[in-house]
Amino acid sequence: MENEVIEFDIGLGGGRVGGGDEDGVDIEHPVDDEEIVDTPPGGGLGSGEIYIPEGDLDLEPYEGMEFESEEAAKAFYNSYARRVGFSTRVSSSRRSRRDGAIIQRSFVCAKEGFRNLNEKRTKDREIKRPRTITRVGCKASLSVKIQDSGKWIVSGFTKEHNHELVPPDKVHCLRSHRQISGPAKTLIDTLQAAGMGPRRIMSALIKEYGGISKVGFTEVDCRNYMRNNRQRSLEGDIQLLLDYLRQMHAENPSFVYAVQGDDDQSPSNVFWADPKSRMNYTYFGDTVTFDTTYRSNRYRLPFAPFTGVNHHGQPVLFGCAFLINESEASFIWLFKTWLMAMSGRPPVSITTDHDAVIGLAISQVFPETRHRFCKWHIFKKCQEKLSHVFLRHPTFEADFHKCVNLTDSTEEFESCWLSLVDKYDLRDHEWLQTIHSARRQWVPVYLRDAFFAEMSITQRSDSMNSYFDGYVNASTNLSQFFKLYEKALESRNEKEVKADYDTMNTSPVLRTPSPMEKQASELYTRKLFVRFQEELVGTLTFMASKADDDGETTTYQVAKFGEDHKAYYVKFNVLEMRATCSCQMFEFSGLLCRHVLAVFRVTNVLTLPSHYILKRWTRNAKSSVILEERASDVLNSYLESHTVRYNTLRHEAFKFADEGAKSIDTYNVAMSSLQEAAKKVALAAKTEGRFDMVNGHFRGQSTSDGRRAYYTSGEHQGSLGQNLSEDDMDRKIRELTEELNCANGKCEVYRANLLSVLKDIDEHKQQLSVKVQNVKLSMKDSF
Repeated sequence: MENEVIEFDIGLGGGRVGGGDEDGVDIEHPVDDEEIVDTPPGGGLGSGEIYIPEGDLDLEPYEGMEFESEEAAKAFYNSYARRVGFSTRVSSSRRSRRDGAIIQRSFVCAKEGFRNLNEKRTKDREIKRPRTITRVGCKASLSVKIQDSGKWIVSGFTKEHNHELVPPDKVHCLRSHRQISGPAKTLIDTLQAAGMGPRRIMSALIKEYGGISKVGFTEVDCRNYMRNNRQRSLEGDIQLLLDYLRQMHAENPSFVYAVQGDDDQSPSNVFWADPKSRMNYTYFGDTVTFDTTYRSNRYRLPFAPFTGVNHHGQPVLFGCAFLINESEASFIWLFKTWLMAMSGRPPVSITTDHDAVIGLAISQVFPETRHRFCKWHIFKKCQEKLSHVFLRHPTFEADFHKCVNLTDSTEEFESCWLSLVDKYDLRDHEWLQTIHSARRQWVPVYLRDAFFAEMSITQRSDSMNSYFDGYVNASTNLSQFFKLYEKALESRNEKEVKADYDTMNTSPVLRTPSPMEKQASELYTRKLFVRFQEELVGTLTFMASKADDDGETTTYQVAKFGEDHKAYYVKFNVLEMRATCSCQMFEFSGLLCRHVLAVFRVTNVLTLPSHYILKRWTRNAKSSVILEERASDVLNSYLESHTVRYNTLRHEAFKFADEGAKSIDTYNVAMSSLQEAAKKVALAAKTEGRFDMVNGHFRGQSTSDGRRAYYTSGEHQGSLGQNLSEDDMDRKIRELTEELNCANGKCEVYRANLLSVLKDIDEHKQQLSVKVQNVKLSMKDSF
């Protein structure tokens, strides 16, 4: 049987080197040019000239030279290549037909052969980053084969190259000579554990070894080593994570987790959410922060929590993820998985780091959600990108802050931005142009119409990068993470219990006699009430004056005394009891601003309308009372009815007075009408049905002859109607109408009383919950 030769050589000019063996099978070692990332200086295309290496003849290989092993031959040829200035690789092998052992090996110059432009690999895909051509058909090679004695002997050696060789000071750039030594690996591991990135580590290595050529590898090699090291560490620890999640799910089926990737391959991303996180989302899931800070060089964990803000303004957890693969497809998978765990209800708004890949994924999974980039992270990045400006111009930071945070309109921001970049000669700065193009997603003036649950437009989001602060740091690894994760959850829960206790068991100090302040103190949590109180007291320094009235809506100009140039404008519909302010604080934070409250003060609105009390900010934010919202609306309507009537009459009276004062004729008609109306009002006040309320019950009104008026329905009522005159019928209709109104009034009182009972039950339940938590904590401390 003739020899069967199987060739896998990817090079067009690289055949077998050295003599053949009749009982062996040739195997060519393919090389993918895309893996060859180095392009040594001076190593251009072959020019047809012959380049012969110079050096000590005693240190170069020759035919018949013996080695103890194949690896020894490879190491010798690579050492020779380093001295003369070229890189090596394995080209082909020959295996024995009898036992499959390698009996011959060929080592060649890395520039051997030519790139294979295989149409099947390139015709269906676009090459985004074309690789530099590095293979030029060089024939330099070394072939060795095994002897019967077990030693390896050089069977062929070609010394000449068809390209220039690399000088000694650049030979460390060649691929086969870029090797990280054991001591270097130890130093890299130590510095990586301390949170240093590849660039700083390379700087330390260059200083340690006395120059980059003596380090023996490049920053790319250092980066790859760190990535592979981290990947190996994570792959081992991921199994620990999965075991932990399986255990948590077994203990409580409401604990959910998901893994991206099949069982046959290593998991790329992991997501989980405990029952409390899922329940918190039902109460406070209107705005969400996706925090990817822990992916940065400072932290070694690819950890990304979903967080929000509870009714005390504290950060609250909605789920967590480990992101090993950070592609757009992986983020899409993560967001869809998280949304499914949160019952499919997307948030109103979401805040993330400034990341294009995350932005693309959010636009696909949450198309209706308002996406905001974290302003604090952009400010931090600004200090890095513009460090030279900060050093040269001490006033730049204050000007940048003023431009972003203190502008009240988009026009003012754009004007201020242009002035800023011109003042500091930054109009052509690439990074500033990038963030300016994304201004609608991070500059406050463009985001005020969306809800983000922040108490101030200029503040940093408390939930961003703060839930696990103090627990996860630069030295945290995955094996340590579980305990720290549980400690963080326990600490956050204790803080929420403490805030609940303070809200329910202590009374805030009221600073005004306003019924609205007392109402807010009974509804809001302590922290939110203090914030509302600041706004209410702040109204004392503002004056509200009418600027326009179109019949339905009145516009008020609100400003501090003598500062009309800094005025805010409030539009108020007195019939609907709805007000909107140009500062848009309520839309952004869910609390009324001092400008609207100033208008309420001058228009005699004594209590907060129910639609301006967001349940998520109240002490009953987690209440499960179903009738609460409806009953609350009824109670507020009952309390506000006099105010509404008063404001409506006054509004109409102002319009009547404006029209009546236009001329003598209209004035006389208006005065006559007012006198007639005053008589009718006085008569109505005398004949009004007096259903006095005593202890929540209505007392019937006596008729003109002193008898109690109790009315029944049915046949008797019908027979009475047949004997009554038309005037008596009208009187009966009025009396029945009054009785119906009385019944409606009773219903309102009963509903209000029911609300009070339900609220008492709910508060008692929350107090019991606090006591249970305190007992648990005390038991834990005792053990």
